[in-house]
Amino acid sequence: MSQQQMQGQPMIVLGEDAQRMKDESAQEHNISAARAVAESVRSTLGPKGMDKMLVTSLGDIVVTNDGVTILEEMDIDNPTAEMIVEVAETQESEAGDGTTTAVSIAGELLKNAEELLEQDIHPTAIIKGFNMAADKAREELDDIAVEIESDDTEVLRQIAETSMTGKGAEQHKEHLAQLVVDAAQAVTVEADDGSTIVDLAFLKIETQTGRSAGDSELLNGAVIDKDPVHEDMPTDLEDASALIIDEPLELDEAEADTQVSVTDPNQIQDFLDQEEKQLREMVDQIVDLGADVVFCQKGIDDMVQHYLAKEGILAIRRVKRSDMEFLREVLGADIVSDLDTATEEYLGTGNVTWDDEEELFYVEGTGDEVHGVTLLLRGSTEHVVDEIERGVQDALDMVGNAAGTGQALPGGGAPEVELARRLDEYADGVSGREQLAIEAFADSLEIVPRVLAENAGLDSIDTLVDLRAAHQNGEQRAGLNVFSGEIEDTFESGVVETASAKKQAVSSASEAANLVLKIDDIISAGDLSTEGDDDDAPGGGMGGGMGGMGGGMGGMM
Repeated sequence: MSQQQMQGQPMIVLGEDAQRMKDESAQEHNISAARAVAESVRSTLGPKGMDKMLVTSLGDIVVTNDGVTILEEMDIDNPTAEMIVEVAETQESEAGDGTTTAVSIAGELLKNAEELLEQDIHPTAIIKGFNMAADKAREELDDIAVEIESDDTEVLRQIAETSMTGKGAEQHKEHLAQLVVDAAQAVTVEADDGSTIVDLAFLKIETQTGRSAGDSELLNGAVIDKDPVHEDMPTDLEDASALIIDEPLELDEAEADTQVSVTDPNQIQDFLDQEEKQLREMVDQIVDLGADVVFCQKGIDDMVQHYLAKEGILAIRRVKRSDMEFLREVLGADIVSDLDTATEEYLGTGNVTWDDEEELFYVEGTGDEVHGVTLLLRGSTEHVVDEIERGVQDALDMVGNAAGTGQALPGGGAPEVELARRLDEYADGVSGREQLAIEAFADSLEIVPRVLAENAGLDSIDTLVDLRAAHQNGEQRAGLNVFSGEIEDTFESGVVETASAKKQAVSSASEAANLVLKIDDIISAGDLSTEGDDDDAPGGGMGGGMGGMGGGMGGMM
């Protein structure tokens, strides 16, 4: 074939199994996948949100309406969808709550962006408009936010209640919210610059099944769910000197293929006597240190247990590493890794109490510079207590954020509707096609009150109309009370959120949407379909479409 004949022939640079999707097809594909993720969690939003049951391939069950938990547990097999899951994970790590809000806004941004793309508005104009709107929204949130004191117990309790409403902890939310606030204030410290920090590193959450969530309590110190290693050991000690050690109190095991040649029966007894001597020396070292209680991360030899019991020393073995770290703070001790180098300075002091009924130890520090509290959460079953723990953890993060920033927001969709109104006004002063993107951003924020109304069985259109009217009249705290169906000042009625979580939700959602919009070409080394490995699945070739991908997220769960 001559060079002239070859002109016009396509140059094939991809492998035989590679697939490619370009321009509008790629954008439509990505937006569909991202929206499918957002819609999968939307029904969990708000106090009236429903729960999801997630069953793993091993049969483990998780029942929750926590957005990030749902998305992390789902078996998502789509790269674009996984980008939206990252929105929830970022929201969780940075703000602690508001994951469903962030993902819902991201999905709505992409839905509205798709309509702009159909009007031949270039993605870069949409991205620029979204960035402008997000910057303006964060700026306006500072203006909308209500200044609060870091020790305003009432508002902090309302923030905790709002965060837990609709979750497994709701039935006992008043009691749990008070525990959350008390716990947060117990670990609040003042930074060098005078700011307030709620240091949750000094707060530990423990769970127990078999009792009501109303029996949950806040304990000053640590809870160790272990038994004494020997029945003759003391179990209740006051001002006890505590040794925390992470090396085993037993002799090193011989290698599996080690052989010992014995020529005299007395050698066996000598060998055993030597072992006992070494174990006795370990106990003597502990006694010489003056320890009254030993918390060991590893195992404790039966002989060591016997000698410790004879010396009146309490020993607890196989303590979790996380508990060891927490005990260090509670008791003011250092963790010992080598008993030979330990000194009295390594020891901490505290009261140790054994609870026969619950079969656990309460450990309370009595030194000068000790801190640490434990939230002991109770629930009737494992599934219940797990969901309570997720709700309480979110509430702790929100209370910590509010106390640290000194800002709070009215809930019930009030900030979203107010932001939408202000962004619409801002858009009027923007020239170019970015104006349409800013208006689309404003419209996307209103997904929050719309979904809150839908999940409560209310008419979302009527609710949104009433909310817009209230905000046009200057009622910037007007939000939806999903229990009464009325529009009211939600801050006054105790529906309170944090400004930092809302700012993070706006940032995460806009950045994720922009990332998806910027993609105009998808090149895959293998099959782009998410329908699994079924050879009979429709599509499969690039000319015939996306093998089932365009329609959404088949095989997502």
